[in-house]
Amino acid sequence: MYEIVARQDLSETTYLLEVAHPQLARAARPGQFVIVLSHEQGERIPLTIADFDGERGTVTLVIQAVGKSTKEMQQLCQVGRSLLAVVGPMGLPTAVNDVRKVVCVGGGLGVAPVFPQLRAHKNNGAYTIGVIGFRNRDLMFWKDKFARYCDDLIICTNDGSEGIAGLVTDGLAAAMKEHDDIDEVIAIGPPIMMKLCAEATRPRSIKTTVSLNPIMVDGTGMCGGCRVSVGGEMKFACVDGPDFDGHDVNFEELINRLRRFDSDEREAMDRWSEQCRLMNDG
Repeated sequence: MYEIVARQDLSETTYLLEVAHPQLARAARPGQFVIVLSHEQGERIPLTIADFDGERGTVTLVIQAVGKSTKEMQQLCQVGRSLLAVVGPMGLPTAVNDVRKVVCVGGGLGVAPVFPQLRAHKNNGAYTIGVIGFRNRDLMFWKDKFARYCDDLIICTNDGSEGIAGLVTDGLAAAMKEHDDIDEVIAIGPPIMMKLCAEATRPRSIKTTVSLNPIMVDGTGMCGGCRVSVGGEMKFACVDGPDFDGHDVNFEELINRLRRFDSDEREAMDRWSEQCRLMNDG
C-alpha cells in the first residue's frame, strides 16, 4: 500500500498525486513510467512519472480523468488514502547525452512528463527551451516550475489568454526561428501533437524524440497491446520505449489502434456512471 501524501486539483479533470514510495523515488529516471492499481478490482493504468524526489521518497503523477478508471481514481484518491500497487520504474530512461541545446515541448497533460526530461538536460549543462501549451490560462500549471529550469520559456494557449495564441507547434516554430543550433526536440502530448512536432522538425533534420503511451496491460512486452511501428519494425512501448524517434513512428497506425477500444471504454464509463448515480440516489 502506497500512501497518497499530497494532492492538487489542477482543473476539473486533471489532478496531481504525490505518492510515498522511497525505493521507486530513488530508482526513477526521466522518461520512465509506472503501472498503478488503485484497488483490488481496479484497472492497471500506465502513468508517466511527472516528478520524483529521492530525499522525500515520493513520486508525482499527473492524471487526467477521461475514462472510468481515471474518474474513479479522481474520486477515491485523497490524501491519507493509499494505492494498492505502484509498479516501476518501467521503460527505458530518456538518454541525456551531450546535448547542447534542447527544446522540450509539452501539450496539455504532456506538460507534466516532459518536465523531468527538461530538468535533466538543464542539470547536464544544456541550454533548455520549454514550450508548453494549454487550452486557456485557467488550465495552466507548473509555469514557475518550468521557468526555474528554462533558459527560454514559451507558453501557448489556444485562446491567447497567456503567451502565444496558438498551439505548441506555433511555439516550436518560434523557437526554431530564433535558434538555428537546436540539437534535439522532445515532444510529449497527444499523438497528433507529437506527429505535427516531428513533421515540423523533419525539414531541418532535428532529432525529435516522442514519448508514446499506447494501451498497456502487463508492462513487460508479453501482452503485445502496446506494439507500435517504428522505422518499419514492430516495437513494444513498455520495454523498447516509451521514447522513440518521432520521424520513424507510424502515427496513423498508433492513432487507429488507440481508437479500437473506444466503444468498450464508453460502455465501462456508462456502467460506472449508472452505478455511482444509484449509490448517490440511495
